[in-house]
Amino acid sequence: MKILRLGHAMYVLTSKQGKRYLVDPFFDMNPGCPADYQTKEYLRTIDAVLLTHGHFDHTSGLAKLREANPNCLVIAQYELAMILMQKGFDQVYPLNLGGSYSFEDMTATMVQARHTSSYGETEGTPLYAGEAAGYIFDFHEDRTVYHSGDTNIMMDMKLYQELYQPDVAILSSSGQFTMGPKEAAYAVRNLLDVDYVIPSHTFPIKEKAVNGEVFDALLEAFPVIGAMAGRDKELEQELSGYEKTKVAVLGYGDEIEL
Repeated sequence: MKILRLGHAMYVLTSKQGKRYLVDPFFDMNPGCPADYQTKEYLRTIDAVLLTHGHFDHTSGLAKLREANPNCLVIAQYELAMILMQKGFDQVYPLNLGGSYSFEDMTATMVQARHTSSYGETEGTPLYAGEAAGYIFDFHEDRTVYHSGDTNIMMDMKLYQELYQPDVAILSSSGQFTMGPKEAAYAVRNLLDVDYVIPSHTFPIKEKAVNGEVFDALLEAFPVIGAMAGRDKELEQELSGYEKTKVAVLGYGDEIEL
C-alpha cells in the first residue's frame, strides 16, 4: 500500500488494488498541498473520503471534492454526517465509535479520539458535530494503519493495538491542539507496537510551503499555526535510538510505499 500526505492531517491511502481513500480533505487555506492533487482529474480518482471530525482544517475541501466527484462516498461521525446531509451532501454514510464500513479491499473502523469537534466555526456560530474520531484501516492481505485523528494521548491506543494489531500509525504530534512529540513518542514506546509511525498535524515552514501567500494568509487568520510549523522532525528526535519503530517523516506531497 501507499500513503500520500497532502496536509497536516490529510492523507491518501492507496491499496494494492489501486483504490484511493482520502482522510480529512483540507484544500482551502492549505499552504502546502501541491496543485496536481487539487485538480478535478485527480479528485475524480478518489474512491471514498473519511472524516475524523468537523473542524474547517479537516472538512473545507469537501465542496471542491463534491464538485469534481459528486458520487464519492463520504464517511463521517453521526452528527457530522447529519450536518452534511442537511447541507446537500447525498453520498454520506454515518458511523459512530466502534462502527465499521467494509470496502472490497479494506475495512475502516471508527475509533475514539480525545479532541473536540464542531462545524462551520469559520463562518459563524459553530455547530456541534459529535465526538472526534480516529480510524483503523485494515487493508486486506496488507498493512493495517491506525490514523489517530486529532487526539491527546490515551490508554485506548493500547487496546487498539491488542484488538486490531496495526503495524503503521499516523499520529498527531504537533502540540497546541493535539498531543505533542513527547506524548506521541510515549504512545509509540508503551501503547503501540508498530513498524512505522508518521508524525502528523504539523505545518510546513513558509520556505517549504507550496504557496507562500496562502501560508501568510493562514498565519494571519490563525497565528497559532506558527506553533505547529516545522515540527516534523521532533517525534523522530524523541524516538532516537528506539529501533522497534521507524519514523517516516513525510512532507506535503510526499508518498511512501509500505
